[in-house]
Amino acid sequence: MEAIRWENNALYLLDQTRLPAEERWLRYTEYRAVARAIRSMVVRGAPAIGITAAYAMVLAAQENVCKGDFPVAMSQAKAVLAASRPTAVNLFWALDRMERCWQTAGPDLPRLEEEARAIHREDIQMNEAMGKAGAELVPEGARVLTHCNAGALATGGYGTALGVIRAAHAQGKVSMVYADETRPLLQGARLTACELVKDQIPVTLICDDMAGCLMAQGKIDMVVVGCDRMAANGDFANKIGTYSLAVLAKHHGIPFYTALPSSTIDLSIPDGSHIPVEQRDGQEVACFAGVQTGPLGVQTWNPAFDVTPHDLLTAVITERGVLHPPFDRKLAGLVHN
Repeated sequence: MEAIRWENNALYLLDQTRLPAEERWLRYTEYRAVARAIRSMVVRGAPAIGITAAYAMVLAAQENVCKGDFPVAMSQAKAVLAASRPTAVNLFWALDRMERCWQTAGPDLPRLEEEARAIHREDIQMNEAMGKAGAELVPEGARVLTHCNAGALATGGYGTALGVIRAAHAQGKVSMVYADETRPLLQGARLTACELVKDQIPVTLICDDMAGCLMAQGKIDMVVVGCDRMAANGDFANKIGTYSLAVLAKHHGIPFYTALPSSTIDLSIPDGSHIPVEQRDGQEVACFAGVQTGPLGVQTWNPAFDVTPHDLLTAVITERGVLHPPFDRKLAGLVHN
């Protein structure tokens, strides 16, 4: 599956809010509309958001190529896109990379388009390398638990956590994937299970609160999840509910991994307490599948992510190999090299 296409000077996004019931592609020719698409989660997942923002900057360049102050207009477009979602660091990484490109090349549309395409292409390559590295950690006959969606739909293609699962399945190692439904927006049910079914990888969909029971019964061999931002010490933000899984895995002696490209590592922040956590509309909690399930007027709390401390991590899977603790120096070396 894929979520992002660039064709004929326009950006096409697979509307992930409609999956799996409807496969609908939306066409974008204006960067402000792309920012709204990121906010509303038409596209989601840290790498996919970064790729989408890169293409949106090409749209901004198309709009402003003939205007007087191109750098100012591009900086304004960058600010609009940067404000779309605060947690996923790939968004800012991709925008900074595109900014370096336009500062060097100016209003050179083919050059800017090639840079965005390179970001997209490199993400797929990193995912495939990550999958190969992570597959070595997967035991024969593994029963793997994952949370939210860190697959092809959340990236340029192939996936981070699901990339590991895909690579291990191709080697005949995976007997079952357990996918948390991932409340409140059901990315595990709507997206992860959909990807795995399409790829004919055995999957069992569970409610989020069933994971501990499965672990207690000895039915989970490893947990692998994605990552939206990792701090310099290895603390990381991922979809809300990840921290709970890490605590459960630690209690039951189950290896717990996160898979991420090096572009998701943010060495500018020392630990997870500095990661900004997006707060979303409480109606996502008070409603289920469009049906009001909480009383009108009830207070809600709806963080999109939580932060998992590095000491609950067995290892970090990257495109350059697997990192074992202690993480701080190894993460710094990975980014700087």
